[in-house]
Amino acid sequence: MGVLNVTPDSFSDGGRWDTVDAAIARGLALRDDGATLVDVGGESTRPGAARVEPREEQARVIPVVKALAAEGVSVSIDTMHAETARAAVEAGATLVNDVSGGLADESMAATVAELDCDYVAMHWRAHSTEMDSADRYADVVAEVATELDARIGALTDAGVAPERIILDPGLGFAKVAESNWPLIARWREWSAGHRVLIGASRKRFLGAAIASGGGDGADPANREAATTAVTTVCALEGVWAVRVHEAAAARDAISVVSALTKAGYTAR
Repeated sequence: MGVLNVTPDSFSDGGRWDTVDAAIARGLALRDDGATLVDVGGESTRPGAARVEPREEQARVIPVVKALAAEGVSVSIDTMHAETARAAVEAGATLVNDVSGGLADESMAATVAELDCDYVAMHWRAHSTEMDSADRYADVVAEVATELDARIGALTDAGVAPERIILDPGLGFAKVAESNWPLIARWREWSAGHRVLIGASRKRFLGAAIASGGGDGADPANREAATTAVTTVCALEGVWAVRVHEAAAARDAISVVSALTKAGYTAR
């Protein structure tokens, strides 16, 4: 899943693709670099980011979704707003990627059920302005599992088919640094048999790991190799998808894992 931020303020590449033409060109490039899905978002969820109203969000993303879908690109919409999700699916998106797991908009679950599309429910505790203070866990894996299970229940109660639900542990969301690693290492304990999306790309906890080894992880651009390392682990483990800013490196890592697997390698 290639990240396409049609925003002025995303943490890594905000402002690079914030015009319709630039975003469309970037989406096509991500597809050509190997992204199976291009994830179009019009609201930054970086720590401290301000909310964006649905009308503004849709002005940013709907022309991009429509143009990419017309070019045969498989598009997902990254939104917490049910009305944006509906508009994007009507414009050609095939998946709704909701970082709040339906908690930010109480009409999201019923909307997704009606749209009958795939839906990523991410673990979420608070909006971007407050999420760092919500990094309080006695057992992060157990608590994320419990909170995701509650979202699964709410979604299925609203009519979302269980096979449509994809789970995301919300790396970096109410998880500042060390809380993230157990969620990758023990993903089967919280996934409950659902497909899993891992979004580690360029995030702060990777920067902290790089710095612990003597590297310079302060700049998100310096976290690409670490991102690819996570992609490789996820591919070895059989995770459904990774969400990345640069698709080519992820494609190549997955290709290498595929070659090793065909040669008889199994993860230990």
